[in-house]
Amino acid sequence: MTETVFRETTADSRTVSVPLAHLSLELGHLYMEDFEAGPERLREHFAEVRIWADAARASAARRIGGKRPRISTCFLIDDYFTRFSTPAELIPLVLEEAEKAGVVIDYLARESGCAVADRIELAESVMHRLVESPPPGSHGSRPPVSQTGWLANGQRTAPTRSALAEIITWQPPQETAARNHSVFMDVELWSETDKGRLWSCPFLAAVWQLARLGLLRHLGEPVLVPRPWTGGEFPRDWDRLPPLLKLNDSRVPFSAYRTCTLMPNRFLAVEDAVRLILDQIDVDFGALEQVAKRSAAEGVAVPEAVAQRATYVFYEEPANPAPYDGT
Repeated sequence: MTETVFRETTADSRTVSVPLAHLSLELGHLYMEDFEAGPERLREHFAEVRIWADAARASAARRIGGKRPRISTCFLIDDYFTRFSTPAELIPLVLEEAEKAGVVIDYLARESGCAVADRIELAESVMHRLVESPPPGSHGSRPPVSQTGWLANGQRTAPTRSALAEIITWQPPQETAARNHSVFMDVELWSETDKGRLWSCPFLAAVWQLARLGLLRHLGEPVLVPRPWTGGEFPRDWDRLPPLLKLNDSRVPFSAYRTCTLMPNRFLAVEDAVRLILDQIDVDFGALEQVAKRSAAEGVAVPEAVAQRATYVFYEEPANPAPYDGT
């Protein structure tokens, strides 16, 4: 006689782990205007990045006691907001200029992969994990972020009426965790268009950070997993290019305990918004626990707050880079 056993699906749930480096070092996060400026603009970028990349490597080594750190490098190309050129034309140019500067790119990603990768709606999934920090004195009158598409770090400006209902007084915005004075931010996560939802740059960058930190899962499985590039010509259509490519035979994993992003200082406001978003995401507990256990076993200190695991170097770029004339 056979005995049938019924088991809750959630009882078998598990979070698959991913290999982790000490540091994920992003060597570029460039947009159409950067590529339009031509090879010279990329050359200047990588020459500047090389200086700060060496400093980031030295800092990572110091943080783990002078040992040789595991550091992977990555580069992000915007194919989400603007489809510029083709992978066949653009990627070889990027790799060539990086090589001239003595910089090696291990992993290359498409920004559209932070929205949808391998038919998984990554941005949508992360959106459902947002947990707004309620400001002191809030009473639920503000619609949730899932309806508005806006996320704040405190109480928004709100006019109030007196008892006579005629005199309106202004109330300033207030940061929830302000120290002495408020630094209030209100971030747009998406907009609605004729073609559907358009995710904002800060929100996609927050998804990108979660992937680099090894904290992104879908039903317990890792997502945005790098695929090895076997060589040959790159496709002429961005949609035929995998969301995340491994460009060489490096044994250093894509994801890491910490990230460091090297980028022009015009992205400062965007990355401030990214940190606000990361502070209000209910990150997969299993993934967090895996990172905590493995970092402790290695003797590597990792900040408890996810946003604090992301660091940046903002460099100054030419005020008016010359547009690319095709030569």
